[in-house]
Amino acid sequence: MTARLRTLDPQQTLPHDAEQAVLVGRAWLAGSANDTDATGGPTLVTVRDGTLIDIGTLAPTTATLLAMPDAAAHVRAFVDAGHGVPLGPLAEWLDSTCANPSDPTRARLLSPNDLQVVKAAGVTFVDSMVERVIEEQARGDASRAEAVRREVTAAVGDNLAAIKPGSERAMQLKEVLVAQKLWSQYLEVGIGPDAEIFTKAAPLASVGIGVEVGLHPKSTWNNPEPEIVLAVSPRGEIVGAALGNDVNLRDFEGRSALLLGKAKDNNGSCAIGPFIRLFDEHFGIDDVRNAVVKLHVEGEDGFVLEGASSMSRISRDPLELVGHAMGGHHQYPDGILLFCGTMFAPIQDRDAPGAGFTHHIGDRVTISSERLGALVNWVDHSDRIPPWTFGIGALMRNLARRGRLA
Repeated sequence: MTARLRTLDPQQTLPHDAEQAVLVGRAWLAGSANDTDATGGPTLVTVRDGTLIDIGTLAPTTATLLAMPDAAAHVRAFVDAGHGVPLGPLAEWLDSTCANPSDPTRARLLSPNDLQVVKAAGVTFVDSMVERVIEEQARGDASRAEAVRREVTAAVGDNLAAIKPGSERAMQLKEVLVAQKLWSQYLEVGIGPDAEIFTKAAPLASVGIGVEVGLHPKSTWNNPEPEIVLAVSPRGEIVGAALGNDVNLRDFEGRSALLLGKAKDNNGSCAIGPFIRLFDEHFGIDDVRNAVVKLHVEGEDGFVLEGASSMSRISRDPLELVGHAMGGHHQYPDGILLFCGTMFAPIQDRDAPGAGFTHHIGDRVTISSERLGALVNWVDHSDRIPPWTFGIGALMRNLARRGRLA
């Protein structure tokens, strides 16, 4: 990997209006990971004037902070009162994060979430819904995708964009497609009454900015999924948002929807960051609804892929998606993070005509949005990137050793 590709620009990392944003993340303070060290470990951070500030004495975990009513006001007051500890320029932390990823004790940025289960909503945009149908019809074979795409698009492509999921019109279309033997399980969750909500990653399994995301080594057809990720409190309230890469294996899921877990949940397959932007008077749910999420993939082979996903085209409102994920039917005491889905499924040919897009090892993936900044990762196989070893038990022992649970 070249040094040029392994650098991150702090100005591009932060939102365009960073001076107004209340950003919350996590950082690993340098120190050994053994049981006697009282210095090394994760802490909550925010960014003020380009400086990373330790706010770990305000709350021991992100989940704890996001459970507070008006978390943004708590963070702002804590820093204004001088209680935060400056940790140095964000630029230095980005450099440290990119350097020597195999050393788990180095000072680095982490994913901004911790104890929350990471959930994801699937098939929430017409464009990606059609691609899921294509995966299913092609049985995960990329070489068949283009021919299937023409057939499926001709049958359903122009009929779906204006249809409200679960509506009478949606059910009428279902009857027509069933009669034509074109109905799909993806259409069921795309325009049916019930949203697809699945578990993307366990607590603490997500990776953050500047490190590798992982592909299962047996996958030969895969892609990034640039998405908005909602931060949801235990009360079911959306309290912030971040960017996410819902790394997807098209071949595995295309072979069988029952392989969704294997297609979606592997080491390093869930990236979130760079920070969670908390809701306040400058940023709220309407900004999420109007967000445009951009994708830029740059390969070591010179290949470049670009795309964009507009949240205004989502088929189910973010509040509705949260209602499907949690509520009276399902509680999450530590809250959740919820991927909202993407309209962007890359089909640009890379390796062969008609084969569409798939990742190459070393790809640099940038997911960005003006009000949320940029999440940058590199691609490798999930069994070659650093393993996930720091779980809930390790976190609790570490926080207790450092006096953060008092």
